[in-house]
Amino acid sequence: MSHFIINGGNRLEGVVTISGAKNAALAIIPAAILAGESCRIENLPAIEDVRILEQILIRMGATVEFTPDQGMRVDPRGISTHSVTFEMVSLLRASYYLLGALLGRYGYAEIALPGGCSIGQRPIDQHIKGMRALGAEVVIKGGVVRAQASKLKGAEIYLDVVSVGATINIMLAAVGAEGVTIINNAAKEPHVVDVANFLNMMGASVRGAGTDVIRIAGGRKLHGCTYAIIPDQIEAGTFMIAAAATRGDVVINNVIPTHLEAISAKLMESGVRVIEGDDGREFFIRVTSQSRPRAVNLKTLPYPGFPTDLQQPMMAFLSTAAGNSFIVENIFEERFNHVSELRRMGANITINQRTALVEGVEALSGAPLYASDLRAGASLMVAALMGEGKSELHNIHYIDRGYEFFEHKLRALGADILRVE
Repeated sequence: MSHFIINGGNRLEGVVTISGAKNAALAIIPAAILAGESCRIENLPAIEDVRILEQILIRMGATVEFTPDQGMRVDPRGISTHSVTFEMVSLLRASYYLLGALLGRYGYAEIALPGGCSIGQRPIDQHIKGMRALGAEVVIKGGVVRAQASKLKGAEIYLDVVSVGATINIMLAAVGAEGVTIINNAAKEPHVVDVANFLNMMGASVRGAGTDVIRIAGGRKLHGCTYAIIPDQIEAGTFMIAAAATRGDVVINNVIPTHLEAISAKLMESGVRVIEGDDGREFFIRVTSQSRPRAVNLKTLPYPGFPTDLQQPMMAFLSTAAGNSFIVENIFEERFNHVSELRRMGANITINQRTALVEGVEALSGAPLYASDLRAGASLMVAALMGEGKSELHNIHYIDRGYEFFEHKLRALGADILRVE
């Protein structure tokens, strides 16, 4: 297995460009099934999860090809099976978006319950509730979800909890339903809006994305289109944290600053300088720091709150802050798997259910590290970059799932990092 060798203590300096959003890509690629024609998706991140989804679609019969400029062309007209096996989805949690896309297009979907990162329960009960409200018969048996309907009909659906996955999945199915569907208590995340914009580009009518009420006028004839995915909010936030953690000076290009307000606010609260700008072509954020950060408290919340995907990198940053920080994880109950690894580096962190007390230490020291999930891997990378001495980071296949050319971008900023095959 590959691993990284990181010699910490180097100040990150320079310019980095953010890739397309992973979470948007993993929903928009399945959504292309709904067009019934070829779609071109641009600004895709070159990550393992996109490759896995490509292989799933090919095995279903779709024609999928990458273009030299980081685009993908998806032609669903050859799809001959509406069943997705456990073997196909075992490595990809977001494969559940195929449920809404296949149901909305063909009226039938059979999807094995997916895999992905081990960060706690991510039930699909709200997804199933939405499909049933649209008139589908849904059965779960032997780890497989089967949904079918002779005709989907629009409905008013209230999500019991704010769920990004359920919001998007219901949107996909509702596009193929007759009449109007209203999703109440919908998720507001940027990639929810991006999926809605993609559906509208194909000829759908989705209104209200970005608010807690989304209205879909279903039954419209859809067509192929070309669409560029938004920049990755989480990748941008990770580089912001890494710059601050190494007391560096980094300009982060190709961002949407409003998507990053929660992380910008917490970094500034800790004493880091965050400057937003526009060079006439794209927006950028500059992050600079020269001193030990102040401790801050944070709670993870649905957007526009502090994102759960940045809680773990932020904890690494705060592990050397002056004072005590309290971090409350409100989204996933097992998202403190990285804490034992940070402790190995000298961090002083106490866990009480969903709250972490981070007592800042003067410095972290290099150690052998093992990532347990994607964002834990990012957290340990930040810790290794800011730590003193050499760290070996293992299980980096998790990092490859969500960060495009991560070590190359870090090396260009001055990090001493080597991938060992």
